[in-house]
Amino acid sequence: MRVLLISDIHSNLEALDAVLEAVGDFDVIWCLGDVVGYGPNPNECVARLNEFEHVAIAGNHDWGSLGKIDLSTFNADARRANLWTREQLTADSVSYLEGLPKTLTLGDFFLAHGSPRRPIWEYIFDDGVAKVNFSHFDAPVCFVGHTHVPVRFRDVPNRFHCEQSPVRAEEPFSLDDGRYIVNPGSVGQPRDRDPRAAYMMLETESKRCEPKRVTYDVAVTQQKMREANLPRRNIERLSVGW
Repeated sequence: MRVLLISDIHSNLEALDAVLEAVGDFDVIWCLGDVVGYGPNPNECVARLNEFEHVAIAGNHDWGSLGKIDLSTFNADARRANLWTREQLTADSVSYLEGLPKTLTLGDFFLAHGSPRRPIWEYIFDDGVAKVNFSHFDAPVCFVGHTHVPVRFRDVPNRFHCEQSPVRAEEPFSLDDGRYIVNPGSVGQPRDRDPRAAYMMLETESKRCEPKRVTYDVAVTQQKMREANLPRRNIERLSVGW
């Protein structure tokens, strides 16, 4: 099965549409959470996902927009964007987001937004946190989002840390030689100093991953955000991917 693996769309319709246009043939979308938050088109992004066969899990911004997380735990810009998003959501979007599970197991693959240990909120930035999380799922491979940074971690038995490797566009890799935690990066708000939308293609039988990047019209998204009076910092960072 050929899977389009995406995460952290963050209400960025232009980025999502660019990915869907670039991707070619696929069988299903796996979305690792944060469909909404930050960006100007929450309802449109939910609707676009629903045009395709897909599964999705909940992220912290999805829950924040529903009032399922205390927004005092967010920084000021994220809190303001979540309050704005909450006011925009249609009944259909609320119902969709309410129905998202915290985790999913799909054959050899475990899906969580933040981490297997704390699916909604924990960030996996380094090999130490990754190592602890390998004991919190049973599948060979876990896919996560949340950090907006593409990366992969390979477990090394009987060691306190694991192997950490960067994930670069157009450099495929295999996940069939051990246990892994992999982050495909963010569609709608990359934070690895590359403003292009990030995604991955996964062949489930061979466990082969193809990291991808695609440019999109950042200026259109930014103008929409200005018109909605969304936080300036979140607008400007889209230009630099940070």
